[in-house]
Amino acid sequence: MKSNYKIAIIASRFNTGITENLVKGALKFFSEQKMGEENITFYNVPGAFEIPSVYEKICSKNDQLKYDGVLTIGCVIKGETAHFEYISSAVSNNINLISSKYSVPVGFCVLTCYTDEQAEARSRIDLCNADTNKGYDAAAALVEMIDLMKKI
Repeated sequence: MKSNYKIAIIASRFNTGITENLVKGALKFFSEQKMGEENITFYNVPGAFEIPSVYEKICSKNDQLKYDGVLTIGCVIKGETAHFEYISSAVSNNINLISSKYSVPVGFCVLTCYTDEQAEARSRIDLCNADTNKGYDAAAALVEMIDLMKKI
């Protein structure tokens, strides 16, 4: 099955090793769907907190950009302060609100982990599938949502 969907990927640079592996997982899924890299545009942001503002900008200009869906990739790992809770909540809530407002399908792959080990386990690329790489899993969910939204 070849997919001609046009996808935007917003990826956080914070926790780079994790987010790079999540992007690799997503690209593996898209490749398996015969989706060419020419259909994928990358937007890199400093951290997870910045993802929603770029997602909203893309959605507000989507009549010009013509993306079928957006994949959001980030990783927040708990530290010693409440920062983790504030960032995780703000990012997930705002992505949800933007998705509802604009009806642009979103793949949510912002890991919120308590430890580095948890993040690493969710971003493995050695067996790269939906069970071992949440980027792969989120890309699959995004394509499913694009398909569904096109039917409605």
